[in-house]
Amino acid sequence: MAKLTHPMSKKGFISRYLLIIKKLKATPYVTLAELQRYVEREVAYLQHRDDTLQIGVSERTMVRDIKDIRNLFGVEIAYDKKEKGYALLQTEADDLNFQRMLEAFDLFSSLHGAQEGAPYVQVEKRRPQGTENLHGLLHAIKNRLLITFTYHKFWEDHVSQRTAEPYALKEFRNRWYVLARDQKDRRVKSFALDRLSNLQITSQVFRVTAPFNPEETYRHCFGIISPDHGQEPEEVILSLDPFQGKYVKTLPLHKSQQVLLDSEDELRIKLYLCVTHDFVMELKSLGAEVTVLQPASLQKELKQTYSEALANYQ
Repeated sequence: MAKLTHPMSKKGFISRYLLIIKKLKATPYVTLAELQRYVEREVAYLQHRDDTLQIGVSERTMVRDIKDIRNLFGVEIAYDKKEKGYALLQTEADDLNFQRMLEAFDLFSSLHGAQEGAPYVQVEKRRPQGTENLHGLLHAIKNRLLITFTYHKFWEDHVSQRTAEPYALKEFRNRWYVLARDQKDRRVKSFALDRLSNLQITSQVFRVTAPFNPEETYRHCFGIISPDHGQEPEEVILSLDPFQGKYVKTLPLHKSQQVLLDSEDELRIKLYLCVTHDFVMELKSLGAEVTVLQPASLQKELKQTYSEALANYQ
């Protein structure tokens, strides 16, 4: 009698695909035999923690998976006759996508089925981020289709109905946003997906009358808020205590960040960006651990904020 495949075996396909990508990312020009041995070893480890995971592994399976990976993820894997092995063909943008997939796989494989790990693994509890709309929005962006949706701003009690031209998707601080031109006032705005509901992808094609380049728009920005019309980037010099400085060195505040001084007493950095609300809020979150050395206008704004905060305790 044929053995029934457990319905959870779909996880096996995804696990195998991501194991192949992970291996080729770390070691290019791998033979099918080497790839098979690696996947078999990793699969055995996964099955040890989840006996419902059904994953078959063979060289024929590897060949089929490589084709599936191309079709499902858009990841190109090619055989190099000179090097006698398989390798990923990737661009810089692809590399970011690979890293995200590998991070997701590492999280999935580490936490899945680990019920006994509940006391040891504390996962952040947060509301859904609206990522179920990413696929539909990307389809609308690529095909220039108008979208309609209901939107609820944090600072307003009522919801509003919007019709917009979607241009791009952007992530910031674990939240996804769609950058779209609101047809009501023809301004490009950022709409958080976790505050967006009742999304409809219409069949109406829009024509781009005013080109929008998201990369250029946010090139000198920290966060999701774009600069005011006519606002120019400026030099910002910050002094941080050495402890906070270690965090800022490993996770720069902005891609323009340059280290001017790195000593036992201080980390001094220079940024070139537009001082937007998002950036000011980030500096406020650092409190006494950061001192603005320039510009004077930013110094004045923070002094006023701290004075008002202090007055609340007097």
